[in-house]
Amino acid sequence: MKIQFSKMHGTGNDYVYVNCFKEKIANPEELAIRVSDRHFGIGSDGLILICPSDVADVRMRMFNADGSEGMMCGNGIRCVAKYSYDYGLVDKTTITVETKSGIKTLDLTVEDGKVTYVAVDMGEAVLKPSLIPVLDDGEDFVARTMTVGGKDYQVTCVSMGNPHAVIFTEGIDEMELEKIGPLFEKNELFPEQINTEFVEVIDEHTLKMRVWERGSGETMSCGTGTCAVAVASVLNGYCKKGEEITIKIRGGELKDTYLLDGRVLMKGTASHVFDGEIEI
Repeated sequence: MKIQFSKMHGTGNDYVYVNCFKEKIANPEELAIRVSDRHFGIGSDGLILICPSDVADVRMRMFNADGSEGMMCGNGIRCVAKYSYDYGLVDKTTITVETKSGIKTLDLTVEDGKVTYVAVDMGEAVLKPSLIPVLDDGEDFVARTMTVGGKDYQVTCVSMGNPHAVIFTEGIDEMELEKIGPLFEKNELFPEQINTEFVEVIDEHTLKMRVWERGSGETMSCGTGTCAVAVASVLNGYCKKGEEITIKIRGGELKDTYLLDGRVLMKGTASHVFDGEIEI
């Protein structure tokens, strides 16, 4: 069978998008593995399906490059919003998207009939370890010492729909993420595995980050990851709650605010690369 798709990215975090208002995908887990391969497939960090919803304007399903289904994708949801508006699935600039981690509200900036920038209300940050999940009985997991690969790290865990472990350190450009990333991802403390962000503090409004995503490895960007980093930076005293933080990633930058009521607002671009057809 032949499947129509769009290749899109949010700050370098690229996915293959399929319009399930038109296409029927029977095995998205296997399709994600096939299309994500950068030599024998299209090449992407995973697969995102844009589907009808009974409770929102559209529904998003996101699959990692290894075929596992994710709860949420911050960069992906911005591209879902862009696709939905640009291709006529919605005709308004404030829309709702159903995800496995709840319904998100997005405000779209439109120029010349196309969405260029999206602000996403990512909802409340989850800090209780049992809900992230982390195998710990405390009320939070902030600046806890973990020994991983024979080295001690100060780790703060946050869920933004996906679980994240945030480490503030120096020299992240020289870090061998392909070695240390899997040790965090598959650590026994994290029963559903975890995404890990290594962060340098530039100033109280600017951070720099690299990310190792569960199921995908190092990626150019991670939207829920920058949200978790914004929260962790406030909890660790590097930034202030309620103030916008610019987070620089390998694919560009996102602007996140840990709001006073506990929600996180994420702002960033959404880009269309090309449309195509793949034979399966």
